[in-house]
Amino acid sequence: MLVIEMLFFLILILIAAEVFVNALEHLGERLKISEGVTGSLFAAVGTAMPETLVPLLAIFAGTRNQQLNEEIGVGAILGAPLMLSTLSLFLMALAVWKRRGGQGHLTPERTGLKRDLDFFLGAFMLACVALFVPHDTSGIRAALAFVMVLIYFFYVLLTLKASEKLVKDGHATEAHQPMLLSRLGLPEHLFTILLQLGIGLALLIAGARGFIHGIEEAAPLLGISALLLSLMVVPVATELPEKVNSILWIRRHKDTLAFGNITGAMVFQGTLLPAIGILLTPWAPQKEVLAGVVITLLAALWLRLMLARGQLRVWMLAVNGMLYATYLAIALS
Repeated sequence: MLVIEMLFFLILILIAAEVFVNALEHLGERLKISEGVTGSLFAAVGTAMPETLVPLLAIFAGTRNQQLNEEIGVGAILGAPLMLSTLSLFLMALAVWKRRGGQGHLTPERTGLKRDLDFFLGAFMLACVALFVPHDTSGIRAALAFVMVLIYFFYVLLTLKASEKLVKDGHATEAHQPMLLSRLGLPEHLFTILLQLGIGLALLIAGARGFIHGIEEAAPLLGISALLLSLMVVPVATELPEKVNSILWIRRHKDTLAFGNITGAMVFQGTLLPAIGILLTPWAPQKEVLAGVVITLLAALWLRLMLARGQLRVWMLAVNGMLYATYLAIALS
């Protein structure tokens, strides 16, 4: 029964993400913004809603067990960027391995991808440093959290600033499917787009809340901690929207949207959510947590170094998959 319940909420999350992202593409097209902004900001934040809401709801409105809430929160906060930087990138490469080959080129818009990775690495290193700051030194923790929020603010400004030039260079957002509500006979204008965004968000919240309670019941049955379950299992499920959308986009040769969807979500989840974790949870260097942070940084750094070398190739993302396997070996040992 528990499996069916969690499967139901998972399907609800996936449907909600599709509703949300479909509306976001039409919003990006209507606002005449670049694929980079749509991928790194709109789609990234939209599809990041499930894994964003899980830790927030766990911390602020979870179960009566505060320790359990904190474990779910920390695990979901750190598990999301771990999954995005390793398994999600590997699956994206795997989706085009046969068509492009291991030596095949990946062609995202380089300046946007570089910006995403630079901001993520800078912010997530601060999250790593915060693991070793004692919880009773609240002033230092608050300062680190503030800087991380500030980093995301500047990231958004720079990404929006770059949009106009990218649109002129032919990177404008185009919606390739009709808006879902318009298929029901509603007119396609800004109000309808915002209405569909609201419906998608409401469904995401409902799915995330149900998933939290499923984790609470599943952890003791599986004989593992809620922290480990949140680090390993929750992101696999809640990151599905990013995985599916990026796979679809890269198979359609929309590499900028595919990468931006993942790396933009990494920036969002590597700044704002860790800032909340630093302030409201123990945020301590437990083995599973520290290993996850280090592997995430290595995965993002590898991609950044390969980007600096020149052209990205499909085989390079296989290394990110190997790093995820390494994390599993460490966490389960």
